[in-house]
Amino acid sequence: MFVSISTILVASAAAASATTIPVKRDTSISVTPHEQYSSSIGVLGCKINTNRVAYWPEAIDCNNICVKVSYQGRSVNLLKIDQSGGAHDISYDAWNYLAFGKGAKEEPHMGGGIAMTYQTVNADECKGLLQDGVLPLSAANSMNYVAMCLGKPDSWVAKNYELLNILDPVCHYGYAEKCTLNLQESNQAKCPHTLGMPNQLKDNPVINIQYGTGKEVVA
Repeated sequence: MFVSISTILVASAAAASATTIPVKRDTSISVTPHEQYSSSIGVLGCKINTNRVAYWPEAIDCNNICVKVSYQGRSVNLLKIDQSGGAHDISYDAWNYLAFGKGAKEEPHMGGGIAMTYQTVNADECKGLLQDGVLPLSAANSMNYVAMCLGKPDSWVAKNYELLNILDPVCHYGYAEKCTLNLQESNQAKCPHTLGMPNQLKDNPVINIQYGTGKEVVA
């Protein structure tokens, strides 16, 4: 049977196109509960949903900061904003919900690692976990991460971040005010108050859910 060269080329192109379509694959991991909020890149806990955070071994980049974790038909999106020492921890409330179907405040459980699956998803799928829809970072202590991401101008974080004059991820010190950054002028942000002042914050608490009791505790 005669097969034209054009037919072969079309078929080859179709095959090549098919092989380049990205496929989201679930990866199996042992997931453990994490009680106290933290962020190694300085994400401010008072400006996000701290009950939906992933604490994983991988270094944090500027795009893949949103993961979807699933177990027995239940799924949650989590912000991957802290680097663990080796475990795949997630917020206690998220772990409790995935494992038992109810939040940690409603029905707290205790336990260790549970085999769950995850996939990295577009960071936009975690926007609902951010108070203002952008990643809130410490103007005083997140500059290494910010500079890295601004060096990748097409990255999600470079297009979706804000700096605030708050010193620590649990929002104990500073001012709850937005700052601006112009790297052509300075590698430090400009804020209404002096950057990095240890003013005690009182109206921006970070709340942890206590492991085993379900009680809310100020960090």
